[in-house]
Amino acid sequence: MMLQIKKILYATDLSKNSAYAYQYAMNMAEKYNAEIVILHVIEPIPPAARHYMKIYVDEAKWDEKIKYEQEMAIEQIKKRLEEFCKKESQDAPQCLTLVSTILVRPGHPVEEILKAADEEQCSMIILGTHGKGFLKQTFLGSVARSVLDRAKKPVFIIPLPHEETGITI
Repeated sequence: MMLQIKKILYATDLSKNSAYAYQYAMNMAEKYNAEIVILHVIEPIPPAARHYMKIYVDEAKWDEKIKYEQEMAIEQIKKRLEEFCKKESQDAPQCLTLVSTILVRPGHPVEEILKAADEEQCSMIILGTHGKGFLKQTFLGSVARSVLDRAKKPVFIIPLPHEETGITI
């Protein structure tokens, strides 16, 4: 039985070259008449930094700040997506209709990518990797590597160019 591709999870770090990987997601969505779910994860502040922040910022205000950052990230993604579609696609409205959902979540990227792929019932995951060399991969690990190792569905990892591509989202 052939897997039907209905939804594609595109995880982005909002870097300049992340739009390069979005082109692959868009191409796959067009080819298979699928939807795209865009996910951006806001990484948590390390515990030591959070401890010091509590001295200066009330916990309730901290939660408000996180919600505000989520809303701003969603607006930023929508704006960048519209600009990208106008610039890169002859049919900008079609490009925009491919995106069914934009998610911005606080948490650890690997966990949130895998959770979103399951919750949104995505058929595959597409994400870019900066590929910063053997030693960084060995010592620091990589979101892309961890997603690839743990995912139970197909994962497309798109190597992002080191130089600026002029493609932005």
